[in-house]
Amino acid sequence: MSQLTRITAPDGVAPAAQYSHVVLGTGRFVAVSGQIALDEDGKLVGEGDPAAQARQVFENLRRCLAAAGAGFDDVIKLTYFVTDMAHLPAIRAARAAHIPDDRLPASSAVQVAALVRPEFLLEVEAFAVIGA
Repeated sequence: MSQLTRITAPDGVAPAAQYSHVVLGTGRFVAVSGQIALDEDGKLVGEGDPAAQARQVFENLRRCLAAAGAGFDDVIKLTYFVTDMAHLPAIRAARAAHIPDDRLPASSAVQVAALVRPEFLLEVEAFAVIGA
């Protein structure tokens, strides 16, 4: 496992409430492509339901990280792509089921006009660092 340092309030920057401004560590870099709310059979989970979609997305992220020998403790950055910023509370709730508040990664949230298919409400990509 990599040793990660999380900095929530660098000098001169307002403290972060739901993320860390900076996360650094040493080890191997892991990039996980944006995950959408498809189950293992490729079927949409939670049509029209951002909470159900967020739970599936975080389950997919967990499985992808595990395939690389990583876990949510190793995540240094999450990027959220949402069709409506109103979905962020559902995403935060799904994230909280996997990542405690004292281990929050750096994060960005971007509202997009659309995702790959209109029924998808959100997509999340992850970057992690694991021991060498």
